[in-house]
Amino acid sequence: MINASLSNIGIWELVEPGVRRKVFEPGQAMMMMEVHFEAGSKSSEHSHPYEQMSYCMKGRFEIAINGQMHELSAGKALVIPAGVPHSIKALAPGILLDSYTPAR
Repeated sequence: MINASLSNIGIWELVEPGVRRKVFEPGQAMMMMEVHFEAGSKSSEHSHPYEQMSYCMKGRFEIAINGQMHELSAGKALVIPAGVPHSIKALAPGILLDSYTPAR
């Protein structure tokens, strides 16, 4: 996903086909965004120097973290370590709340 900038705070933006996000105002050391996925949509594999915690608000996701598969469903969360390759696929329409530290 694309790095957040001050110009996109609070604005819904398309980041991949079927995936849109809204970045919230960041703090000094962390930030958060809401990400909506259409069923079957996915993020391409990527990594970033930020630790990420994803909380599933709705839906079901298959998340690959460094080649290991994890399933995430509503009410559950997982941590993606900094610098580790990962990708996400929505198995159903869903919403993730992603937090990052340090702020991106």
